[in-house]
This record gives sequence, C-alpha cells and structure tokens, in this order.
Amino acid sequence: MEIKHNSQITTTSVKNSFGLMPNGEEVYSYDLSNKNGMSLKIITYGATVTELKVPLQNGETVDVVLGFDTLEGYLQSFQLDGSPYMGTTVGRFAGRIHNSTFTLNGQKIVLNKNNNGNSLHGGLVGFSQKVWTVEKVTDSEITLSYISPDNEENYPGSLTVEVTYSLTEENELKIQYNAKTTEDTIVNLTNHSYFNLDGHSSDVKDQDLLVNTNKILEATADNIPTGRYLEVENTAFDFLTPKKCPSKIDNTFVVTKQNEFAASLFNKNNNLKMTVYTDQPGVHIYVGGSCQNKVKGKENADYHPLSGICFETQNFPDAPNHEHFPSAVLKKGEEYTQNTAYKFQSF
Repeated sequence: MEIKHNSQITTTSVKNSFGLMPNGEEVYSYDLSNKNGMSLKIITYGATVTELKVPLQNGETVDVVLGFDTLEGYLQSFQLDGSPYMGTTVGRFAGRIHNSTFTLNGQKIVLNKNNNGNSLHGGLVGFSQKVWTVEKVTDSEITLSYISPDNEENYPGSLTVEVTYSLTEENELKIQYNAKTTEDTIVNLTNHSYFNLDGHSSDVKDQDLLVNTNKILEATADNIPTGRYLEVENTAFDFLTPKKCPSKIDNTFVVTKQNEFAASLFNKNNNLKMTVYTDQPGVHIYVGGSCQNKVKGKENADYHPLSGICFETQNFPDAPNHEHFPSAVLKKGEEYTQNTAYKFQSF
C-alpha cells in the first residue's frame, strides 16, 4: 500500500492491489478524495470508475455508481451476452459503427464485428478491457494512459491515450481525455459509468431526468443512426422538463447548447442532483446495468435493467459514415481532447 500525504489538507490517495489478470499482470486500485468528503475509486483495468461516494446534506455519503468488488467481477461481466461495460473508459470508438466498416482517406477499413455485424465500443477487446498505466496521481487527481498499437481491432495508427479523473472542491468529477496518433485514424472516447443517486443497489425509475436539448438522432432497430435529426417535442424523448427515468432508453441526444449543461438527474429521496457538462456534440443516454443474475455487484447487489443510467458524452455513433456529422477523424500531428464533468449538489 502506498499513501501520499499533503501537509496542507487531510486527504490522501491510496494505492492497493485489485487482483491479477489471467496473464498474471497486476491491476491496482486508487482511492482519491476532496476535502468535502467526496471520494473516488479508479482501477487500472479499463481505467474504470468503481466507486464514487458523494456527501449528502445530512452528513451521510452515497455511492452513486454501479461496479464490482473484485477484478473477477469485471472480467466475468465481459463474458455476459450484452456486457454492461461497467464504469469503463470506452474506445477506440464509443458507440456503433455500421457494418464495422468506414472509409478513411479513400481506404475502406473493416473492423472486428461484435454487435449484430456492427462494431460496438471499440470491438472485441476495446480499451475497457485493457490494463492502463498510471502516469501521475495526487490526492484528488489521477492520469492513466494506454497505447493502442497500430491495427488493433483493425484501426489504423498507434494511438496514445490519456484520461485524467479529478475531484474538484465544487464536488465535480471531471474527466479529461487526450489522444495522439501516428497515422490518421478515428477516435471517440467516453466513460460508461452507470449512475444511481439513490445508491448503487437501488433503481432509477423514480429519479428525475432532464436533457437540455430539443434534438435526438434517429436510429434504426439496430441502433444505427440514419443520419436524420429528430425534434423531441411531443415525443417520449422530450426531457426539456424533468420526467421520471424511462425504463428503456438507448438514444443519442444532440447537445445543442454548448455553453450550458447537457443533462441532469435528481433524486428526491435524498435531495441529490447531478448535472452533466460536456464539450462533445452528443450525450448517449442508456438505462440498464443488468448482470443477468450471473455476476454479483458491489456488496452482493443484484444489478437489473433499471439499476443505473449512463450519460455517455461523446461524438455521434457511426460518425465516420455520415459526412454531415461532426468529424471523428484524428489526423497525425493533431490532438484529440474531450472534457466532461459530473457535478453533484445536495439540498
């Protein structure tokens, strides 16, 4: 165990072993905190958020993300039909790519297929299943890196990725992504945490969802964007005023107000609110978390289809196949950046 002390504040970052990969590589966990009593646990497997405890007005804390107590739980979850990608960093391309195919610089590229003939969340073994390297860590911030080799999952270019998680004194979890490539490629990174403001072993059906946009992407039955934008007014996707979390949602909302918040979630049981901010063009919202009674969640929890809600801030799914979508191309010599924040307020 490694403890780092800062003489100015009482918080510490703590490093522990979290288990061994099948090849014997060790996975570590890091505990971070801010001076308000908010704490975060990150593991190097998948650069994954496993725990996020938020202080409430009454002095208690609530763990607002789903996860597993052991590395084995995470490994087993990727064997499920429809893996939940619990809390992981998703890449090289978050979301689906139609027919696992796109064209770049006039060249047709065929990716590995892992979702009804499509490529989902980076392919067969995406960034979510890699062991990342810790570059630096302080009491309240950690930076992890991964180098994706050229042609991994058939993506061109060696891609060097960094993700930084930080807890601010305003009780925000900030996530910053940076990436550089040796060849022109495509990149779309996100975090796949399932949030539940009532605690990770509850459900989200009575929590209030607000999405600050009037547009979503139209999608096929396979959840591939058609290229059309749809107005949400007078539809089931109109969350411009708060509504209860839907029991089923797996849709990309277009972030139309870049200088405002993208979405928020409120739990009246403990008067806790989470607000999502991003510089990305989309936020993909998904309610789920089911482990099909095959893998136990933290504290022996049985995660079910209403266990949590994801706010996947990202570029649009299948962006490389739609010229009018924001470009997902990262050129050699340029840098990909992405910034997202989840702010918590207790009333």
